Parts: sequence; C-alpha cells; structure tokens
Amino acid sequence: MNLKKRNTARSRKLLLCVAAILLCISAPLRAQELNCKISINHSKISSSTTVFSTLETALTEFMNSREWTTQKYSKIERINCTFNITVNEYSATDGTFKCELMVQSTRPIFNTNINTVVYGNKDQNFNFTYQENDQLEYREDQMESNLTAMMAYYAYLIIGLDMDTMAPMGGTEVLRKVESIVNSAQNMSEAGWKAYSDSKNRHAIINDYMDPAMEAYRTLQYNYHRKGLDIMATNSERGRNEITESLALLKQAHSSKPMALLPQIFTDYKRDELVNIYSKGNNKEKEDVYTLLSNLNPSQNDFWDAIIKKK
Repeated sequence: MNLKKRNTARSRKLLLCVAAILLCISAPLRAQELNCKISINHSKISSSTTVFSTLETALTEFMNSREWTTQKYSKIERINCTFNITVNEYSATDGTFKCELMVQSTRPIFNTNINTVVYGNKDQNFNFTYQENDQLEYREDQMESNLTAMMAYYAYLIIGLDMDTMAPMGGTEVLRKVESIVNSAQNMSEAGWKAYSDSKNRHAIINDYMDPAMEAYRTLQYNYHRKGLDIMATNSERGRNEITESLALLKQAHSSKPMALLPQIFTDYKRDELVNIYSKGNNKEKEDVYTLLSNLNPSQNDFWDAIIKKK
C-alpha cells in the first residue's frame, strides 16, 4: 500500500473513531430508575451462613439492574431508596424467611443538597422462600415468587409516587402496575396481599392511594413537593404558604376516607421536616398547622408541640 492509501485509511479510521465518540456523547444516557440500597439484619439468627449476604447482593442487583418502565432516567435522576430487612426467623431446611421490611424513598429538593422522604413505611409480613443462589425472576403475567412480587410491588410504588411529586397525578400509569400485582397476588398464601384483611397491608396502601375519594391526597403530593419544597430555596415564604395550603388537602383526604391510613403515614415520615418548615412563620400559621396535624395524627403530638413552641 502506498503512502497516500495508508494516509487515507488512517483518516477513515480516525473519522470513524470521532463519529463513535460523538455518538456516545450525543446519545441520551439511559439507566435504570432505582438506586436501591438493601441491608439485611440477621442478628436474631444464631446460625452462621452466607445466604444472607448472597440474598442481599441478589436483591440489590434485581432492583437496580432492571428497567421497570419505558421512561428515560439518567444516572443522577435515579430514585434513591433503602430497604432494611430484619430477619426474625429463618429455616435452612426449606429456605423460609419471616422478616420485617422498612422501606423508604427520597427525592432531592430543587436548588438544595437536601433530600425529602417521599414514602416510608414498615411491612411486617415480608415473608418468602429463598435458597442460596436462587435466580430472582419476575414476570408480570405470572406470580411464582412472593419475594420478587413484593420487590416489584415496591419498585413500582416508589417510582409512581416519585412521579406524582413531579407532575399532578403523574404516576398513574405506573401505579396501575402496583394494582395489577396486588390483584394477581390474591391467590398467594403469604400474608400482606389480601383485600381488607389489614388496613395497612400492601393491598390497603395501593387501594387507598388509587381510590378516587383520595384524589386530594395525590394532589397534595405534587403541591407539597413541587410547588412547596422546591420553591423554598428561592422564596421560603411562598414555598411555606404552598405547603400550608397543601396540608388542607391532607385534611380533605382524611374527611373523604376516614379509615385510610395514608394521611397518618405521611405525617409519620414528614414530622421532622414539618417541624423545621414551621420553625419560621407567623403564630397564626403555626397554630393552624398544629391544630390540623394534631387532629390527624395525635400520636406525634410531641413533634407538633414543637411547632407552636418555636418562636
């Protein structure tokens, strides 16, 4: 090959390399929706086994490697969530686990380095069967594993609730998948799925959330987070006023469906945040918020008292 041909070949290779680099830069980054951290506390179990660390790794990969929706998420947009699993009983013979799960998801508050809790709750019936190195598989049309069904339930719930904070009723399509999982799981023998058996189980949470009578609660999610918290960094008074108005929707939701526990759950995981928000503000505002919150969730009155004590 003469010098001219070699230079031409090199030029073509260089152009191809440059084109490939530009394509990678210009193409939208795609990542999974969740950044899920899972921890398994097995201190109550006396036997020494690697099954707990294996399970922890498998669940982390299951949640974080799957694309749960068709939405495009960049790495920085992934939803941070934690799953703290406490093992109460374990049988190595048949691989049965009886556990409790504390799940929490957060989202960043715009123009700050602060995260706010979007959902937090305890699942006291997080029970399943798992043998070390089992493959964790999930199919929407076929419920075979209680473990993956529960993980999928929480994955879709977290994504849907996060979407609701970004746009009015924005998570409806994803939350319908949560409903579908619950409906398909009605024939499963494990606890936590059955309709009307528990006012705080997995069925009750999504049933209340999607009930038209609780639409005010879903509207609250957007108004509180997007119109309230996200504004506070640039205009604290305006943001706090929006939050105060959104809390009236919490009262409305409770009035529409008094047996629904979502307003109580919301105030449980927002209690510290609410105290901080109303550390400033006028006395009437504090008194109005105190009255509303103490009527909705008197179990947290020690926190609500702090609102009116702050000057």
